[in-house]
Amino acid sequence: MIRFMAHGKILPLAVLFFLTPLLPLAQTLEELRTEGITVSFPKTELTLNTITSFTAAEAQIFTALFEGLVSYHPFSLEPVPGVAERWEVSPDGRKYTFYLRKNARYWNGDQVIASHFRDTWFTLIDPDQDAPYSFLFDIILNAKDYRLGKLTDPLEVGIETPNEQILRVTLENPASHFLKILCHHSFSPVHPDLLKATRWDSSKTVPGNGPFYIFERDSAKMKLLRNELYWDRKRVYPEELTILFVEGDSGYMDDFNEGQIQWSTTLDSFDQIADKSTIVVNPMFSTSYYFFRQSTGPLKDDRVRRALSLLLPWEEIRSPEITPATTLIPRIFNYPEVEGITRASQEEALELLSDAGYPEGRGIHPITIAIPGGENSVRISSLIKSVWEKTLEIEVNIREIPYPGYYEGIKVPDIHLATITWIGDYADPLTFLQLFLSDSNLNDAIYHNYEYDQLIERSMTETGDHRYKTLAEAETLLLENAVVLPIGHQTAINLVNHVEIKGWYPNPLDIHPFKYLRRSTPELPPGVVMR
Repeated sequence: MIRFMAHGKILPLAVLFFLTPLLPLAQTLEELRTEGITVSFPKTELTLNTITSFTAAEAQIFTALFEGLVSYHPFSLEPVPGVAERWEVSPDGRKYTFYLRKNARYWNGDQVIASHFRDTWFTLIDPDQDAPYSFLFDIILNAKDYRLGKLTDPLEVGIETPNEQILRVTLENPASHFLKILCHHSFSPVHPDLLKATRWDSSKTVPGNGPFYIFERDSAKMKLLRNELYWDRKRVYPEELTILFVEGDSGYMDDFNEGQIQWSTTLDSFDQIADKSTIVVNPMFSTSYYFFRQSTGPLKDDRVRRALSLLLPWEEIRSPEITPATTLIPRIFNYPEVEGITRASQEEALELLSDAGYPEGRGIHPITIAIPGGENSVRISSLIKSVWEKTLEIEVNIREIPYPGYYEGIKVPDIHLATITWIGDYADPLTFLQLFLSDSNLNDAIYHNYEYDQLIERSMTETGDHRYKTLAEAETLLLENAVVLPIGHQTAINLVNHVEIKGWYPNPLDIHPFKYLRRSTPELPPGVVMR
């Protein structure tokens, strides 16, 4: 998922020591309160459409509004039963049979049935839909051919509904990570009334099946009430959630200090926080990187891209990052070590450019770098421009495209280098590598490499260390050919009043299901009683 980051808030390393203590999942009824919880998010544009959304803010909000077959455990992020109360897996690992809860309902009282999942999924992989996350469904038998228009008969896709309480999914190959993928919001059912709509944000509310529903909303605030028809309603304690959409100068940090906000997903100033123990910083399965767009011209040549990257002073570019990144994939257990570009070599760069037919850069069209603004992205892009123009005979321009229009703004043909921060949608290297498949809807690099596509395809038939080795080969291609230029592995920064709320746990995806959040009674010092 995309996180909109200004790349300007580089916090001191000392912040890393203020970690939220791990809290037990279970709390006694006496310790819990039904009072509401207030959360603040950066001001952003919301579509509230699980089919077309790709931002981190909406992914978090969707944990309140929608629920799929499975959902995230709040601490481990492992899949736990959602609408599916149980499932069976065939001996060959390819066929999953999900049994839906009879008491799973939308906010308006309609029952959630198997055909709602089927119809939502087919809408999402419809070739005319161009849904950002449609490639996640490629794991399902014939789903890829269907979304690419090579197959038109839905009966040949591995999605079946024997009856309204059973959903059967057949995979192309056994995939141990399938249930983790199902946690993603794209796999949630959409109510039939909204299935054909492209934007839902003009509606006062939308019929979802999650633990909360939208009671009222405007551009600055969204108020959610507990869904009394939710199947697990007895374990959802807050009666309401208030989500504020704030800007840096709105005074929300004062509201947090005063206890009016219990959780904030942004931190504008370290010094303004009264209680430093509320600052929670944890590593994320996330990478900030620049990428070349390769639609036409010299940048389609691997030698040109690599040459340009070899001219850059990487230590200086990456130095302010808390965790400098030389690879696209963050550290993950048992994943092979991959070597990225870590040094500059002007001699090798000039030789590559000469071999490609662009001696000293002559003949390369002006390069436009897109950035979203912010101190760090301005610093990096200015450094890139300075080095390239000083060393080569080329022109470099920097185009600042503020959020929320940045993501759409980098898709135009005259953008040649852009930066984003990508947060993995599940804890597996594939969540990064699938972005660069030739037929991925999120392939904004316009990268087409048959060898790369075949490596990803081969990994789908493998398991364990063999699979990781193949994925590492694919990542090596991206790095050696300078498709991506990694900058830093990101950390999640939140403000959490962990005395007032329980059920919030730091995790590498920075997803915190609203279902598990609850207000708690603060412990009082000995001898002090509460009236």
